[in-house]
Amino acid sequence: MAIPSSGAISLTTIQTEFGGSNPIGINEYYAGGGLVAPGTTGTYGAVPSSGQISIQNFYGTSAASAPPSVQYLVVAGGGAGGGQNVDNAVGSGGGGAGGYRTASGFAVSSGTPITVTVGAGGAGSLNTNANDGSGSAFSSISSTGGGGGGTKDSGGGDVGQGRSGGSGGGGSRQDGPSNGGSGTSGQGNNGGKSGDDQAGGGGGAGAVGGNGSNGGNAGNGGSGTTAFNGTTYAGGGGGGARNSGQGSGGSGGGGSGSTNQGNNGTANTGGGGGGSCSSNAGASGGSGIVIIRYVDSYSAASSTTGSPSIVVSGGYRTYTWTGSGSITF
Repeated sequence: MAIPSSGAISLTTIQTEFGGSNPIGINEYYAGGGLVAPGTTGTYGAVPSSGQISIQNFYGTSAASAPPSVQYLVVAGGGAGGGQNVDNAVGSGGGGAGGYRTASGFAVSSGTPITVTVGAGGAGSLNTNANDGSGSAFSSISSTGGGGGGTKDSGGGDVGQGRSGGSGGGGSRQDGPSNGGSGTSGQGNNGGKSGDDQAGGGGGAGAVGGNGSNGGNAGNGGSGTTAFNGTTYAGGGGGGARNSGQGSGGSGGGGSGSTNQGNNGTANTGGGGGGSCSSNAGASGGSGIVIIRYVDSYSAASSTTGSPSIVVSGGYRTYTWTGSGSITF
């Protein structure tokens, strides 16, 4: 309900409309300061954003409404790079990036908590199958964890192929060159195929993982994609190499491969872990992230959990979660 355009009003009237804490101070209510939306106007024009401010500025004003929709980015955890329990063997595959999904116009409603899940990166290990990343979600929008990289195992078995996921892990030579894992449509790309001794790179959100060569270089991780906040996410991990020529990580947090132990994917990018070689565990994938934003003329959320960062800048109100939580408008 709007504040009356005439008659007696008080600080309590303003607090009832816009919220705030006790004791009440008029300086809490500058436009753009968190309680009063930028551009709020009333009977006597715009509410000041700085300088002199008085009760009179609030005649005829009203609190902003909750947004009808938001723009989102949901990135899952990246897959681990392949490990290896064999000395002086071929390189293992780079981990695939976590699934990457973004769009605008996602409808939200007031009063109902929306669950946010941020997936962990796949943990590096000497296991015969590299660990996949965990999925992330905002409400009904879910992204699939990145696929683990292919491995070389002394016990044999079909472990050389990269695992499928948001983006697929790169392949490693087991009984012969192996294919990379498959990416999920709309979220990522396939991992690269291995050569005879150099592994394939993990797929990224923006490109497939590079193929390993025979006696040359391992495959690079596939590149990530730059989001609406200007940051690049979901790069694939580089392939491991036997003696030299390890693959580089894809832009967007992908870890580089190694002739020893690969490098971890960067936290909160969904980057895949780099592939390893010579009796080393695979590198861990980077954890995921969830970001939403909407035009800042709409009101702030009524509550959040999970300690998201909240930034009001450039005409948008942006919430970023690096751990699981929720938001209620």
